[in-house]
Amino acid sequence: MPGDPDTIAAIATPPGAGGVGIVRVSGPAAPRIAQAVLGGLPRPRLAVHRRFLDASGDALDDGVALYFPGPRSYTGEDVLELQGHGGPVVLDALLERCLALGARLARPGEFTQRAFLNGRLDLAQAEAVADLVASGSREAARAALRSLDGALSRRVGALTEALTDLRALVEAAIDFPDEELELLDDDRVAARIGELLERIGELKQQARRGRLVQEGMRVVLAGPPNVGKSSLLNHLAGHDAAIVTAVPGTTRDVLREHIQLDGLPLHLVDTAGLRQSPDAVEAEGVRRARREIETADRVLLMVEDHTAAAVLEGLLRALPEHARVTVLRNKVDLGGGAAGPVSGSDPPALRLSVLTGAGLTELREHLKQCAGYQGPARSGFSARRRHLEALERACAALGASARSPAGREPELLAEDLRQAQLALGEITGAVTTEDLLGRIFSSFCIGK
Repeated sequence: MPGDPDTIAAIATPPGAGGVGIVRVSGPAAPRIAQAVLGGLPRPRLAVHRRFLDASGDALDDGVALYFPGPRSYTGEDVLELQGHGGPVVLDALLERCLALGARLARPGEFTQRAFLNGRLDLAQAEAVADLVASGSREAARAALRSLDGALSRRVGALTEALTDLRALVEAAIDFPDEELELLDDDRVAARIGELLERIGELKQQARRGRLVQEGMRVVLAGPPNVGKSSLLNHLAGHDAAIVTAVPGTTRDVLREHIQLDGLPLHLVDTAGLRQSPDAVEAEGVRRARREIETADRVLLMVEDHTAAAVLEGLLRALPEHARVTVLRNKVDLGGGAAGPVSGSDPPALRLSVLTGAGLTELREHLKQCAGYQGPARSGFSARRRHLEALERACAALGASARSPAGREPELLAEDLRQAQLALGEITGAVTTEDLLGRIFSSFCIGK
């Protein structure tokens, strides 16, 4: 919490050996630790070459030290960074020295959490730090950097300001009912709420794209044995990730591959063929396949092109009701038909040949359409599922008043606006709970 007297320390570079390793210290004891380890306090924000000393004055290592006095530091506190050689033994010894001088080991994400609590970052920017570290593509890294720069926060701040202005007028109407306030015009109220809903809707669309760039879409390949699921996985992955044979039931466990379609991360999951089997191992594979289907963003149900309608209908009925399904009719090359989308099909269907590659370009475009992905956007930003949920709640709160402003009591309208503002506040951290902060920062690495 703000004013926490603890000084924290951690190794801020990844485990293993490397050319350079960093130990980071933050808190009120940082200047004293610098005096003991370096033999003196460096000038602020100036890199200096020093020997790092142990308790007896012998050298632990030789490297570069940086001192950032608060509040002009990453955490808003006094921060010391010791950049030495990246060997695990050296870094552990240096960290132990800092701990012996009064620091404690930092918890996951605690440096960034302190930056948030001390007002150096808002919550959306703090999450962008973790997203930047975990980025799986250049586009994801660029989007996270834009969020760290405040792209999402500024949009949310502008919406919050507009909501605050409208709340002030509504509450003035409640406090001074005899005054002829402009707000009491129901058409004006509806217009302003409608404008807010439109702006939140636009932000929601951009946030959805930002989440896709960062988190990707989970696609499960399902269907009977030997229809080409593993061959499709290998083709999309660009290498032989799965064993392919003519023997039914070759795939018995879940196989996962990560690919990108024009910057959209796809998490591909190949599963065992869906059928009844007396083989205990294959039956377990089928059970795992159904578990993966339950949580998929998209299910690609693959069958052979000549599969009878009744058989396909039975396979579709066996899938969860909520599943988002695309039917892939593979081996179109054997029947001489044309590859591509099947018009008028419900659920959507594509005819293709994994063997020849026919129809796979259409499949890639279809997957991007399913995700609502329109390609890399230079003005985009990274976002998370919780941001989308908060925007949904803001829309829901405003929607009640938008549907019937004329019959809405001012007190109820004021409450709707308050709930919408609270939902937006959760995105930037203007409204937080300890539980929310715990969930967010526990996913960070120790040194951040």
